[in-house]
Amino acid sequence: MKKSYRFIRLSIIILALSLLFLPKAEAVEQRLIIIHTNDLHGHPLKFSHIGTRKVGGLPAIANLVQEVRSRHKNVLVLDAGDLNTGTPESNVFKAAPDILGLNYIGYDAMTLGNHEFDNPLEMLKTQQRLAAFPFISANVRTREGERLLSPYIIKVFEGMRIGIFGLTLKETEAIGNPQHVRDVVFEDELRSAQDAVDQLRTKADIVIALVHLGIWNDNSRGSKRLASNVRGIDLIIDGHSHTDLKEPLYINGTPIVQASKWGMKVGIGCMTIDQGSLKSFEWISVPVSSEPLFVPGKGCFFTGLPAQLKDDPFLEEILSPFADKVERSLSEVIGFAEGHFPIETSRSQECELGNLIADSMLWLARDLHPDFALHNGGGIRAPLPGGDITKKRIYEILPFDNTVVVVKLKGEQVAGLFEHAASVSKGSGAFPQLSKGVRLMISSGAERSYQVTINGSAIDPNKIYSIATNSYLADGGDRYRMFLQAVERYDTSILQRDSLIEYISRVKNRPAPVLEKRIEIGLLENLMESLTSPLLKSDELFLQNLHRDSYSLSRKRENSPATDSNAHSKGTRLVLSAM
Repeated sequence: MKKSYRFIRLSIIILALSLLFLPKAEAVEQRLIIIHTNDLHGHPLKFSHIGTRKVGGLPAIANLVQEVRSRHKNVLVLDAGDLNTGTPESNVFKAAPDILGLNYIGYDAMTLGNHEFDNPLEMLKTQQRLAAFPFISANVRTREGERLLSPYIIKVFEGMRIGIFGLTLKETEAIGNPQHVRDVVFEDELRSAQDAVDQLRTKADIVIALVHLGIWNDNSRGSKRLASNVRGIDLIIDGHSHTDLKEPLYINGTPIVQASKWGMKVGIGCMTIDQGSLKSFEWISVPVSSEPLFVPGKGCFFTGLPAQLKDDPFLEEILSPFADKVERSLSEVIGFAEGHFPIETSRSQECELGNLIADSMLWLARDLHPDFALHNGGGIRAPLPGGDITKKRIYEILPFDNTVVVVKLKGEQVAGLFEHAASVSKGSGAFPQLSKGVRLMISSGAERSYQVTINGSAIDPNKIYSIATNSYLADGGDRYRMFLQAVERYDTSILQRDSLIEYISRVKNRPAPVLEKRIEIGLLENLMESLTSPLLKSDELFLQNLHRDSYSLSRKRENSPATDSNAHSKGTRLVLSAM
């Protein structure tokens, strides 16, 4: 018995020693495929873009995701926000078809964009209930301090745990619909991000930031600021700026990716993960169209992509009734456009479509005798092609449910209105589009100055002016807070797009795209040189006043620093001249 026991002990020892000297098994690398979209903006079905070519559409994206899942076992599908506000087939049904499409595809999470607040909070909650995937954001709370959403999720795959947290740009408090964001607090993105990362680093191997911040020129804004200041993020998936990247941006070693807008592109990333750490990252941007796909000759994507995308027939069958219903109700032709009305300049200078929209508001409110109308360039969401104009096209141009509002302001407040309009940065949605009768000239020199006339006269600080605008601006949106100081306010309760439909139907049945020098921007010297044009000879006094008053006001401010709480912002000079 004792010999048997000793034999067993000896056998165990020999076996243990032999195991020590066996070669170690190599750790198996894991691959994680991340498919992502951003700024879908209510485009559930394919649409014409640049001519008649059809692009985008959730059925084609569904086909892409299915093909990738058939080739890879670890796949994440994410969206970086701004699902809302786009085509009528989405807007009329408050993004229900879009959410049904994302459910069918099998999205894992979506962060909130600023346009998720185009609707009341109750509608956002309804959309959450409809979605089979979570909405996440780590920096959005109620006024009472409660989280509006979960800050993050953790997805578990074989051998790895992936933490994904969301962020919504803090600027939503200024550019979101004032009526819908007044009870919401948007916290500092950096602090919220670092808190989320610190928590996820104890629970997950990889941390992904799913954010709606935007990619800008410097590191002081958006996702570049996030990557510059927050430790521990492995990947930033971004939205908001509609940036069409060809390759990832790297800030402090952190990759940042974004995939255009409207579902015209899908980003696909491939992480190689070794023992819970990110070893490498590859990324491509895939066009969503019927054209053959470019498949890289090596790496993660060599065998991971189909040669060509097709529309998923079942999802197309689900979504088509939404479009059919809209088409039946909005197919009526209301006019004929004599040329193409583009929108590329709507956020930086006078544009033809902005003129048409502003004039339509002025006409609608004619019984209230407004002096002028003002619209924000960011509210124009689609161009007007030449040819027949349908109601559906107007719904695409003006998708927001804004009404026409007439606001009465004192002259000094109107001056502040134009000072703000002249100071907005290029590309900002706050850039003004003005009705006939207004002339705004902005000098874009080292110290920005401006001159404005309304119906041929300079602003009278003591006069009460009546302004037609949209309800978004009237509520202080895009930082037009001067409207909140209104002497009187009247909401016509007529939607802005209905105003444009009526104006084209009854007044401007064949509109032509025309620029009328309602807004001019340039260096003061160049504006002065423009007097050589016969068209501008009558405006010589206008420019002389711009030069004289900008100089005199500058000298006055140098000698007398502003201390009043209503003092004008640095870098913008207010010019009020008698003409």
